[in-house]
Amino acid sequence: MPLKGNIRHSIVFWCFNIAGEKWDMDRTCEVAKQLGAGSIELSDPDTWPTIRRHGLTSAIAMNGMPGAPFVKGLNNPRYHDQVIECTTRTIDACADFGIPSVIAFTGYKWRDAEDPSSGEIAADEGADNCVAGLEALAGHAERRGVTICLEHLNTRDGSHPMKGHPGYQGDDVDYVANIVRRVGSPRVKMLFDLYHVQVMNGDLIRRIEQCRDVIGHVHTAGNPGRRVRRPPGPLRRAPVCRWPRTRRQRARSAPARQMAG
Repeated sequence: MPLKGNIRHSIVFWCFNIAGEKWDMDRTCEVAKQLGAGSIELSDPDTWPTIRRHGLTSAIAMNGMPGAPFVKGLNNPRYHDQVIECTTRTIDACADFGIPSVIAFTGYKWRDAEDPSSGEIAADEGADNCVAGLEALAGHAERRGVTICLEHLNTRDGSHPMKGHPGYQGDDVDYVANIVRRVGSPRVKMLFDLYHVQVMNGDLIRRIEQCRDVIGHVHTAGNPGRRVRRPPGPLRRAPVCRWPRTRRQRARSAPARQMAG
């Protein structure tokens, strides 16, 4: 069913590229246009010309980190130089190509991000490190007009590597929101993922209201299972998408209303 156009929809490329029929970018763009979505997001820069050729845009870019980009993050000084270098390079690429945002991650809580036996970074220490890393990036992001969006992920679902991320430090929505607030830059925001927030925190509409000042981008998928949203279920799209309810709130929140299925 074609979209109504009330929300600026965006499709996450990897969801359909690594599973199922494993669509390439051309096929993903064709389906997006059929659905009425205007964006394909979280793909590598070499795919951006294909997206543009189909008359689409990209709402948010990957940060350029090799491997799973959410593992080695800003919470760990061991990876700061690499994350900042990769993100800075991506900010420049986004600015040159007209892509408004780039994703960021706290990273896993272990001192060696790939070794749970290496000891944990304390939550307060991880938050301080994230603030320092984002502050190092914020000035450049402001100059280039690109928004960095720090994502909250759930750690409860260990059934599949893309349904949950046990070990991720930013698994509490308030923890991530407060990191963003501490940075205090108009170009550092939060990526609010309805699926992950529902798994970890619940009470979605209230959480959106509480985080309204820091939301820069929104992802959505059904819970449980991270599949297409269909009632019944704890994540019902219609009430969430009716937020906010006043015209003034809608105007303020417009940049955050990018939905990825």
